[in-house]
Amino acid sequence: MDIFLQQIVNGLTIGSLYALVALGYTMVYGVMRLINFAHGDLVALSAFVGLTVYTQIFGEGITSLVAVIAVFMFTAAIIAVVGVLLERLAYRPLRTAPRLSAVVSALGAGLVIQNAVMLIWGPNMKIFPSEIFPSTIWEIGGIVVTFTQVMILGISAMLMVTLFFFINRTKMGTAIRAVAIDQDAAKLMGINVNRIIMVIFIIGSALGAVAGLFIGAYYRGITFDMGWMYGLNAFVAAIMGGIGNIPGAMLGGLLLGLFNAMITGYISSQWAETFTFILLIVILVFRPTGILGETVAEKV
Repeated sequence: MDIFLQQIVNGLTIGSLYALVALGYTMVYGVMRLINFAHGDLVALSAFVGLTVYTQIFGEGITSLVAVIAVFMFTAAIIAVVGVLLERLAYRPLRTAPRLSAVVSALGAGLVIQNAVMLIWGPNMKIFPSEIFPSTIWEIGGIVVTFTQVMILGISAMLMVTLFFFINRTKMGTAIRAVAIDQDAAKLMGINVNRIIMVIFIIGSALGAVAGLFIGAYYRGITFDMGWMYGLNAFVAAIMGGIGNIPGAMLGGLLLGLFNAMITGYISSQWAETFTFILLIVILVFRPTGILGETVAEKV
């Protein structure tokens, strides 16, 4: 029983990371009907940028709460700018082109980011400082919970709830939903579509940056090509929950994290990816649009 509960905690932690990354995929797809395959590489880039900011600007060994918050905010801002440049240079010129062109552009942009990370920081694994978060550990009934896990769960939940209310309760969120339904009608209503698309890339990239920093803090080791693995899992999570559906991305991420944790704990970590795609196939057979369904624009 202790193993089961421990894997629940581990699964929710990993699932929260998947959910944050999946939100970037699902927001872009919901508005542009585009799979941003470069999003995973932005997550990897954020881990390296955050590591550099922490060690070079604030100095390794500093555990000040203000410094850690500053690292997260500064990194999120940098990755948000990169996300906007990605949209402006790789996607906007192809907005009216066939979808395959945009997909190829996304894959190419991902390779550019990945190789840029390798050239700047090198091909070898970099180690995240262990002191970025306190090493506090709580043991509750045989279940071990670290301070880092609590931070990941708490901040991820806060960001996801904030995003949900932003999309559904604010004027900007209403504009985003309008553009997702019909861009031409939104333009006639005076909505700046380019601005809305820029906003979703800022939000999605910033959430991915937070996930990238948490990945570094949780697993410690980061590599230039890790964005492909995390991006793929987050993409699977978005499809499982319902691509284009924000609550679906959150649910899909958490469920995938729990599923992977159970496979790792009771079978083998080597089989986790295999069973992940088996689960995806099963869900798509019975629920082709995902668990919560794909957000489909209804035009009248």
